[in-house]
Amino acid sequence: MTTLEFKIEINAPREKVWDVLWEEETYKKWTSVFGEGTYALSDWKEGSKIHFLSPSGDGMNSIIYQKIDNEYIAFMHLSEIKNFQEMPIDDPNQEWSGAMETYLLTENKGVTVLEAKMDSVEKYVDYFRITFPKALDLVKKFSEEK
Repeated sequence: MTTLEFKIEINAPREKVWDVLWEEETYKKWTSVFGEGTYALSDWKEGSKIHFLSPSGDGMNSIIYQKIDNEYIAFMHLSEIKNFQEMPIDDPNQEWSGAMETYLLTENKGVTVLEAKMDSVEKYVDYFRITFPKALDLVKKFSEEK
């Protein structure tokens, strides 16, 4: 597994960036670069389960490993989801099990630096290197809108 790191400066307070990242409507917009109609199901509390899903029911079964509102969130991916069903965590085909995805927001004088890190299986590294910056560009765009 490879850890990928991305960073972007956003001319908006971190509370606004946080809202763009995790509120349902804007989440769907910036994650659309990974797949149209992508969404998340969760109560968004630390320790809770979260399902990252496509409209066809494929995605990732994860937990919110750590959360500090407006500052930091870490997801631990447990297993894949196929046709809306969690795949067994102990399945040897679960390449993503234990992968982490984190978002850190720091603000200085109204400028928020968003740092995202994600563990990726090798076959998706190039895809995420190209696609993830496009997603963060959308977060920037929506965060900087009045």
